[in-house]
Amino acid sequence: MIRVLNHGNWSLAILLGGVYPFGLSHTLTVGVVSAKGRSSVGIADYENFIQTDAAINPGNSGGPLTDLDGKAVGMNTAIFSQSGGYMGIGFAIPINMAKAIKDQLIQTGSVIRGYLGIIIQDLTPDLAKSFGLEDHKGILVAQVTEDSPADKAGLEQGDVIIEFAGKPVNEVGSFRNLVALKTPGSKEKMTILRDGKRETLSITIGKLPDEGLATTSASHSMDKLGFTVQTLTPDLARRFGIQDEKGVVVTRVAPDSAAAMAGINPGSIIKEVNRKPVNDTDGFKRAIAQTSEKGTVLLLIKDGQYTRYVALRIE
Repeated sequence: MIRVLNHGNWSLAILLGGVYPFGLSHTLTVGVVSAKGRSSVGIADYENFIQTDAAINPGNSGGPLTDLDGKAVGMNTAIFSQSGGYMGIGFAIPINMAKAIKDQLIQTGSVIRGYLGIIIQDLTPDLAKSFGLEDHKGILVAQVTEDSPADKAGLEQGDVIIEFAGKPVNEVGSFRNLVALKTPGSKEKMTILRDGKRETLSITIGKLPDEGLATTSASHSMDKLGFTVQTLTPDLARRFGIQDEKGVVVTRVAPDSAAAMAGINPGSIIKEVNRKPVNDTDGFKRAIAQTSEKGTVLLLIKDGQYTRYVALRIE
């Protein structure tokens, strides 16, 4: 059984393989759990990282993060660094998430994620006030896809989701992860606020539409372009000093890539792909996927006060 992990708990990072920093293999480092539920790191679409200050360095991904009893609580995955080395912040995938993905891969050979068919956003104090709510707990439904599980369940634009599957809902990242781990076809209860009134809906979880070739093409193209993006959230806006902008923000740029040579940097905002506006990572991936395997993608990029077009070749 995996015990409950709390802030301040001791954590051990065991570094078994990969690239050995400084030529030193089979290293064990010690630290504490400095945060949980990190979902705005910009590494993947579904994030729920454990943050630790146990030293992790490039090439150490895949080793276990354990508690003092030696029980695995996570899988070392990434670091935050401005120098390329350890700066006191490392991230690990929670072991329950890793096990769920492992079980799906063994049973089906692929990862199957739950799906509702909504676009959601964090409920800020200003938005809560605009909707006549006393506090800003919950997340706001910005859009409901027609004929989706959410649409069939009666969810509407402007609803505020406050509970799902018996758990309180407070922010977008954790909610997306919770839905994604649900089995398609299962039924769950969802509590919402509509016009200030509390209602409970029964929703049948759908299967995230088969991204198939589009996802493969998008991932491939993003690898070739040499950068990753994330939907611009309030946390990312604060991190990069961005104000009053829409689009996706560049979170990482590979050295010596086409993107780096074109002057694209972490914090750059991509507003259009091939002359079409993009507002989130899904829209960005779809636009990139429509670019031919060996074509040119036209990006409208904003850095600070200046906007420019950049044409990147996909080799």
